[in-house]
Amino acid sequence: MQLQHLLSSTRRAIQDYNMIEEGDKIAIGISGGKDSLILALALSQLRRFYPKHFEVMGITVSLGLKPFDLSGVKAYLETLKIPFEVCETVIGQIIFEERQEKNPCSLCSKMRKGALYDYAKQRGCNKIALGHNREDINETLLMSLFYEGRLHTMAPVTYMEQVGLEIIRPLIYTSEKDIRSFTKKEGLPVIKSPCPVDGMTKRESIKELLATLGRENPKIATNVFGAIARSQLEGWENQGGNRHVQLPR
Repeated sequence: MQLQHLLSSTRRAIQDYNMIEEGDKIAIGISGGKDSLILALALSQLRRFYPKHFEVMGITVSLGLKPFDLSGVKAYLETLKIPFEVCETVIGQIIFEERQEKNPCSLCSKMRKGALYDYAKQRGCNKIALGHNREDINETLLMSLFYEGRLHTMAPVTYMEQVGLEIIRPLIYTSEKDIRSFTKKEGLPVIKSPCPVDGMTKRESIKELLATLGRENPKIATNVFGAIARSQLEGWENQGGNRHVQLPR
């Protein structure tokens, strides 16, 4: 994957879903994983020539778990000229020590999002950019179907009325394979999650299922995402909308 390809897919998603407006201040949720670092790179480059002026900053919500060394991430964001701050929390202690949650992911996600939203608002941000890629959208659909009995996935743009923030996902047209390839090629400072259940979640099971199906049919990921995109477009048309959805190439 070349940088130009990354910027092209990111810009298409931003334009298709009108993710960025003039004067936006966008908080990038930085987990330290490959997706959030790629997102930071893409937005740092796009702001140089995108027709609408916008600001970005990076925010990491620390769960208070060890080891979690962010020095490499901080140095990398400095090269991109992106201000970076850490929101310190005791979420890990609450979930794994005090409550001893057997299925911690849902509660952890809600608490991390709440902390990120509050911190971003305090810093004057009006939007939050998250690094969910094409496969994340597909996996969320199947998780919803298999474990909740409904058809639902993450939207490209979500307005959180209760907190007055808009959530955007500029990497929805970018495949995880491309992200992994670019991360390795550029030697990005990815840090391993300190979460005790990392790699043992329902999402990981769905990821493995899709990978298995993908080996039999390489078009699986594109087909699933295409079905989601067409469904969303149909919904907008029924509501009188005129947004144009481009399927990933």
